[in-house]
Amino acid sequence: MVQGMALRVLMLGWEFPPFITGGLGTACYGLTRALDRQHVDVTFVLPKTVPADSASHVRLVSPGAVLERSGGRLPPPVAPVATRQVHEPSKSAPAWTAPPAPAAHDAASMTEGERTEWTRIVSEFTSTRFVEIPGEYAGSYDSAAQSAPSRVAESVRMMREAGWSIERIRTLAKAGAFPELVRDPVERAIETALPETAGRPKETVGARGADAADYSGDLLGMAERYARFAVDATKGLEFDVIHAHDWLTYPAGLAIAKLSGKPLVVHVHSTEFDRSGEHPNQQVYNIERRGMHGATRAIAVSMLTKNVCINRYGVNGAKIDVVYNGVDLDPADAGVQPIHSKDKIVLYFGRITMQKGPEYFIQAAKKVLEHMDDVKFVVAGSGDQAARMIEMAAAMGIGHKVLFTGFLRGRDIARVFAMADLYVMPSVSEPFGIAPLEAMSHNVPVLISKSSGVSEVLMHALKVDFWDIEDMADKIIAVLRYPPLSRQLVEHGAFEIRGINWDGAATRTARVYERAIAAAGGRASY
Repeated sequence: MVQGMALRVLMLGWEFPPFITGGLGTACYGLTRALDRQHVDVTFVLPKTVPADSASHVRLVSPGAVLERSGGRLPPPVAPVATRQVHEPSKSAPAWTAPPAPAAHDAASMTEGERTEWTRIVSEFTSTRFVEIPGEYAGSYDSAAQSAPSRVAESVRMMREAGWSIERIRTLAKAGAFPELVRDPVERAIETALPETAGRPKETVGARGADAADYSGDLLGMAERYARFAVDATKGLEFDVIHAHDWLTYPAGLAIAKLSGKPLVVHVHSTEFDRSGEHPNQQVYNIERRGMHGATRAIAVSMLTKNVCINRYGVNGAKIDVVYNGVDLDPADAGVQPIHSKDKIVLYFGRITMQKGPEYFIQAAKKVLEHMDDVKFVVAGSGDQAARMIEMAAAMGIGHKVLFTGFLRGRDIARVFAMADLYVMPSVSEPFGIAPLEAMSHNVPVLISKSSGVSEVLMHALKVDFWDIEDMADKIIAVLRYPPLSRQLVEHGAFEIRGINWDGAATRTARVYERAIAAAGGRASY
């Protein structure tokens, strides 16, 4: 570091509000906002997470073109060009208004609400700029990650049924018959940036190029494409350290680190063992392991996650720093009054996936309703286990007592917390868990699984083993029936979360950057 110069961070992320599917986007927003308040110079590279039916207001088709948004101002749509374009709007520029799209350019549009929310969000930042990689990308928790290996497995099965030998199949694989498994995403990203490849046609942005046959919308293919575009988009940018969030951005981080000589910090928000239990996707595991081992330093969101990195991935614990997530929400700013009703409200808020333990929530609800009738259980979220959760509630005869809201964002989150008398997080495996902090910031008592990172830092929360349905039900009943217990949890919890905030997380993260830069020998040249 040069004395007096701001720390410059190139941050690689897959999600950012308002387009999020889970806690990753919330964490990226909270951390970058706090770093911004500390005048850390952050350049955030993210893919589009806009659904296909609400695509971006600009469609870039030139190789490696990027869209940069900064200082609350959005640049106008850009016509196709032959070379890379980086737009650097001035912070003193007037507020952006949407001009008509060029006739030769098929520009799609964000919804008005999405455009307004994005404009509001970027206006909060003074030292952070956003580089968006155009194209369609799935959410970071989509199940499509399984599609590439599934296609290969199906192909192998069909060849075996046709009488092909294992040796013949192996020969085909070595010859490139299964590029999903043999092409290296890091090397392919680096190849994009090498001078000797400058004359080769590159994959166009927002469309599939000639060399894109080896992925068909699967998450693994998207991570590779993101890596190649991120390498191209960040050429010439000045930064001191690279910060890659979660496995989807690790190939991009490794490639940029190799090309630039800058230190890489990988942020482990979750692992494949959290998402898939004891049956991990081998390709995802390999990417995670390579990222953790290839990084100069790693950040884990809890000691629980750090131990997984050490024991499951063989990472040296000395290179892993634990930085707990935080919360920025202020109940006084929520502007939502509690909804009074004779029914007590028990809230499940989050993705409805195996690792979140939704079936245990329904089983506990059944136990509670055997002793209390004036209780409603609200499930706010979406996921691949939602249908099963609904079927379970119906089969147990409590379907009329369990309400499903679907995925919530923005002010709807504040509204659902304002209704709740208790928040329950029954996670089977939770690397951290931001939702309990959000609940406590809205003066809602929380009951959390002991198998969570956040249980390491919360002292004024009720805790249970996720599988202990009886204990979970007993504690839910205790909070609902005894107001003094609820008040004590709320009052002590409100005091406790003052010290669990994103500013503290940003300070600790900045220290990790300094350690990584020092380990790499100081400020590297690009």
